Formats: sequence, structure tokens, C-alpha cells
Amino acid sequence: MQTLHVLCRNATNEDVDSLYQLINGYAEKGIMLPRSREALLRSIDTFVIAEIEGKFVGCGALTKLGDDLVEIRSLGMSEGYKGYGIGGLIVEQLISNAKNQGISKIMALTYAVSFFVKNGFEVVDKEIFPEKVWTDCMNCPKRHACDEIAVLKKLQ
Repeated sequence: MQTLHVLCRNATNEDVDSLYQLINGYAEKGIMLPRSREALLRSIDTFVIAEIEGKFVGCGALTKLGDDLVEIRSLGMSEGYKGYGIGGLIVEQLISNAKNQGISKIMALTYAVSFFVKNGFEVVDKEIFPEKVWTDCMNCPKRHACDEIAVLKKLQ
């Protein structure tokens, strides 16, 4: 596998179109919830972008669910960039951002359980996150038949 020089950085307003295309591409496959450009602009400061030679190749975001809990959301890669460790770099940056905010727990709902386990998360019962259930799950089309797996990492 070739060595890629990946830059992970906080997103800016100029990244909205790339975020919109990637996230809504996943949403069309039922993997992520869709996001409008306006919603992305409102939450742009929660996103981390991965770039290779200035080209957008992936993203992830942190959403605060409580005083000591954040969720990783919208974690995805552009076609052709999976398997290079870019997702792990994005998660590392998101964990660093969470630690800088004084957060002690980071969770995700995912289909990619092995990816998160490899990155230090453990599988948990999603019912331990009432903050998530009451903020987002109520509006999700899969709320009565959610097939995502909850993962959690406690931060030191």
C-alpha cells in the first residue's frame, strides 16, 4: 500500500459542499442521516476534514450529548480512500478535540464495529445513552428498528 500524506484539520465554511456531497451520498445508501447545507454550516465547527494534497477525502464530526459525552457522527471516506487508515486519523483528531473540551466519554452508533473496536472503543448497550435517544433517535426513520451498534470509549 502506498504512503499517503494525510492532513486532518478542523473544517471551514469552504468545506460545506464536500461535506454535503459525501454525507448525503452515504444517506442515499441508508448509512447516515442526510444533512442540509444550512445544517452543515451551523455545525461546521464540529467537523474534522481529512485531505490528501489539498483534496477532500473524508470527514467526521463530534456532537455534544451531555456535559461529559460526545458522539462521533458523519464519519466517512470518499470512494477509493477506504483502507488507508484515514478514518483512524480522523477519529484520533476527534478524540483529541473531545479531550481538549474536557469530555470524558465518546460514543458512536455504527455498522463498522470492528473499525471502532480497533480504535479502542467497546461495544455497549445503546440504551445507556438516553441523551442520544431523546435528541436524535426520535426523528430517525429507523427509530423502531435500529440496527446500528453502540460503541463507547472512555477518555483519560
